Amino acid sequence: MKKFFYIITIVLLGIFEASAQQESQYTQYMYNTMTFNPAYTGSREIVSAMGLYRTQWVGLDGAPKTMNFSLQSPLGYHGNGIGLNVVNDKIGPTDNTGLMVSYAYTILAGNDTKISFGISGGFDNFSVDYGKVLTKDGNDNYLTGKESQFSPNVGAGIYVHSYDWYVGLSIPKLLKTNFYDDVASSIYTNKSHIYAMAGYVFDINPYLRFKPAVLTKLVVGAPIAVDLSANFLINDRFTIGAAYRINASVSGLAGFQISDGIQVGYAYDYETTHLGKYNSGSHELFLRFDIFDKTAKRMINPRFF
Repeated sequence: MKKFFYIITIVLLGIFEASAQQESQYTQYMYNTMTFNPAYTGSREIVSAMGLYRTQWVGLDGAPKTMNFSLQSPLGYHGNGIGLNVVNDKIGPTDNTGLMVSYAYTILAGNDTKISFGISGGFDNFSVDYGKVLTKDGNDNYLTGKESQFSPNVGAGIYVHSYDWYVGLSIPKLLKTNFYDDVASSIYTNKSHIYAMAGYVFDINPYLRFKPAVLTKLVVGAPIAVDLSANFLINDRFTIGAAYRINASVSGLAGFQISDGIQVGYAYDYETTHLGKYNSGSHELFLRFDIFDKTAKRMINPRFF
């Protein structure tokens, strides 16, 4: 029975490995960039707090659920910043909570171009609840209680941006960690992920802006994951767009700037793989609060990223 449990765990976690999803997956990645690139920290030059909730593959038992909270603040001038990011991922009997503190140092490379170098440090706490595993024999003594493992990690990234474009490269978790390797050679290996991103904002007219963007995720042993998105910002208030995760899903996105300091957004993913036959899609909701310094010059025309 104990071997049966480990086989089930490998199958469940293998879903993530097969689709390069060991790290949390987001459709609205353009709003929580600091989560996977510490160099973004403080680049908006205001205090910003954001909460995001994602429920994936609705209707499929044990499907992933993700909660993300981030807080960032500028330090001094030119976009230096410090931030905090907390992520909780649940899938089946497993639960992983990660906390990372990030810092970014920014230099000016031209009249309107900035280069930020970011580092981060923190930990993950990965746990398995044996009681949530369905077995043929409900009296198996091995499948009781919980086990957890603590693992420190560090990350790094670079982020280059101007008023209307950005590019970035990052590895949010540099250290490779093995969970429960005292039982087998490696039950679950958390590998380093490389993220590359880019975007450009076209000012179509004073009331309409268009931003295509791309996020590429690479991890050894899994196919490259590419997210393409295109969003329109209307009158600096309403955002609408679409996204395509190659060989995985298509998405619709919408957002609204409720006030100068409050923004809300929603995304729906439709799975294009065979897995789509067994679920009704994925939902993602975020809420962001921006705190402006009343003594500083107000951002009259904020960036679209």
